[in-house]
Amino acid sequence: MSDAHFRIEGRAARITIDRPKALNAITHEICQRVHAALPGWADDPTVDLVLIDAVGDKAFCAGGDLQVMYEFGLRGDDTPARAFWRDEYAMNAALARFAKPVVAFLQGYTMGGGVGLGCHASHRVVGDSSRIAMPECSIGLVPDVGGSLLLANAPGHLGEYLALTSARMGPGDAIHAGFADHYLPEGAWDALKANLVETGNVAAIDRGRRLAPASPMAEAAPEIDTLFAGPSLGAIIDSLSKSDTEFARDAQNRLSRNAPLAMAVALAIIRANRAPGTTVADALTREFRYTARSVAQGDFLEGIRATIIDKDRSPRWAHRLEALPEADVAAMTAPLGDEDLQLETNA
Repeated sequence: MSDAHFRIEGRAARITIDRPKALNAITHEICQRVHAALPGWADDPTVDLVLIDAVGDKAFCAGGDLQVMYEFGLRGDDTPARAFWRDEYAMNAALARFAKPVVAFLQGYTMGGGVGLGCHASHRVVGDSSRIAMPECSIGLVPDVGGSLLLANAPGHLGEYLALTSARMGPGDAIHAGFADHYLPEGAWDALKANLVETGNVAAIDRGRRLAPASPMAEAAPEIDTLFAGPSLGAIIDSLSKSDTEFARDAQNRLSRNAPLAMAVALAIIRANRAPGTTVADALTREFRYTARSVAQGDFLEGIRATIIDKDRSPRWAHRLEALPEADVAAMTAPLGDEDLQLETNA
């Protein structure tokens, strides 16, 4: 059985991820197949839109399939990891620049690689089960797949909060943060998909959308913007430690579990991405400079060990929050020379 189904139905080109037992985690092969399919659909006059969905109700896509990268990384070989990220990021850029509408239905968990597959779509539909997050700092990575640009464009300092805490967004939060566009109860999704296939007209999404649930993160915006405005990771931690609110205590606890180096680099990338004219390709290039080095640096392997392999949730990070040399942050963000990410166009 295929891990993903590619076909044309009616006026729609369709991609369905079919790995429900793995929470539809995206594989290297799926990334390559998505990227390869898009040019043909762009040129096909019978295709009016691309529809991306997934099998099962637990997840649209809970991330990337990291097992192979971990196994090779233990042997000191980061080649599969670099190859995966190069191809995944090329797919992300291609989806972001695709000339026709792309509609993604984001049920359940949409995290990490799932954000890269679904949240660069032009029309992103969420329902009551939707839980969207960029939890990379919890495994020693930075928010990637172009997600750092979505975080940079979130209101106020919400992007910093989401990246550093790995917090999950419900449907209202996801729309508020700019990771989704439309709320529709999942019971109505099949009828909407059928309409899109038949007509190829995304106007059906606007006609069917409902009022989204409230966003707790929007309500917490004043506190988020105060606590996460500091110029550095240390300043943000200091701000959290001086606040006695439940929200600040929860945020500080979340930061205490995540990789210090990854959080510092994530902060730097998000803020660099706020420069006028920043593209998805710019964000992906910055992300790749960290991820390409992450296997050798070690926090990524330790994060996978603690989260997926041993599942002890007790990672031993290379740095402590209170002792993070700026030189180490700079080393993980420096250009890679000939190894820098080269995308086909500046999407």
